[in-house]
Amino acid sequence: MKKMKRPDSKLNETEVKQNGDAGGHLSVFTNVHTAAGSPEKILLSAFKKDTNPGKAYLAGREYYSEDGKTFELRLVRRIKQQLSADPTTRPEYPSPLGLTEFTRRATEVALGKSSRAIVEERVLGVQTPGFTAAVRLGAELLRNWYDHCAAWCGPVYLSSPCDDSLAGIFQAAGIQDIREYYYWDDQQRGVCLDKLLEDLEKAPERSVVVLSASAHYPTGADLSHNQWAVITELIMRRRHFPFLLLPPQALCYGNVEREAWPVQYCASQGMELLCAQSFSHCFGLYGEAVGHLLCVLKQNSLLLSVQSQAATIVKSLWAQPSAGGANIVATVLSNPAHVVEWKEEVKHIVERCMLIRELLRERLRLLGAPGCWNHLTQQSGLYCNTGLSEDQVEFLSQRRHVYLLPSGCLNVSAINGRNLDYIAESIHRALTTSL
Repeated sequence: MKKMKRPDSKLNETEVKQNGDAGGHLSVFTNVHTAAGSPEKILLSAFKKDTNPGKAYLAGREYYSEDGKTFELRLVRRIKQQLSADPTTRPEYPSPLGLTEFTRRATEVALGKSSRAIVEERVLGVQTPGFTAAVRLGAELLRNWYDHCAAWCGPVYLSSPCDDSLAGIFQAAGIQDIREYYYWDDQQRGVCLDKLLEDLEKAPERSVVVLSASAHYPTGADLSHNQWAVITELIMRRRHFPFLLLPPQALCYGNVEREAWPVQYCASQGMELLCAQSFSHCFGLYGEAVGHLLCVLKQNSLLLSVQSQAATIVKSLWAQPSAGGANIVATVLSNPAHVVEWKEEVKHIVERCMLIRELLRERLRLLGAPGCWNHLTQQSGLYCNTGLSEDQVEFLSQRRHVYLLPSGCLNVSAINGRNLDYIAESIHRALTTSL
């Protein structure tokens, strides 16, 4: 048998010298460019480098207590201890769609226990590793559904302004046609319904419209019930598809039912919809990343096919979600006594945020700050759009060491008794100093 000749293993000296790489091959990552940092990341970096002792960071997404630290609910802390001490608890992987008890309770939170969609079994709930993952899964499902429907040519519409990560999430799912609809009006410092309706009226039929059901980020300005009724009528008439967002669940009003009213209203109109939910803020589970995607279908005959599509997509994205945070949420929502205690703690958080809004408005009034500041208390939730310009926001960070998002939005809970007066005075100076 002829002996096979081994390839020459001697390395060419020139090849070794090039980039110090045997074979002279460039790294496959040579042409990878550094991604642009998000406004929040850039701000946080600047804040950390700032040595001023009076500095204030108002651009975070967490809920901060009066002492300026992220807050953990007493009930959640107690349940964590109970679950960790339970000898019957065994580590195991949940299914790709998540813990059954969690998805059932999360669905009831969004739609209400007596929802017709639940009774008719045309609802699918999927646990996700956070709110962003819920949006991504929804985007993937839309792309898969519409890829099989040659008639669909509609884009995805996002509010202006919105969470700066949303467009990227849809694009990562293969949906490149991202457009905006008018939402916040700087002059009236609130939602401009007329321009919003004008944009959605012009949108191609069967467009996907992403709407914040509660706690609109970053403005904190939510739609009224009457505005929802008008928008819903337009969506149905133009055959658009609603993708609703419930980001920091139950941190606008301290009332779960009121938070989820837009979702329940749309479902009651017989609309198919997607809804991405977050349970991080209202349970203090920032490190646990607990999200949920709700799919409301027109008929239950579609449920199994959508369920199988969702499971297939999940397996390619994260395989299965973690059980820890979802276990805590399910434990709370399945126990009536726990629900009462949880609602009381959330109510306290909401009341504190509203008090801060009132105090800030009053301080600005007493300082003689130009303009009307009633919009501070007309908004709700963690986030607030001050209406400050980019130049004024830059003045705050450069001259007063107070850090807001470039859009002028801030996290209300980051204001406390120690920095309230300084922040109010800083805003007043930003408004009255020639820039």
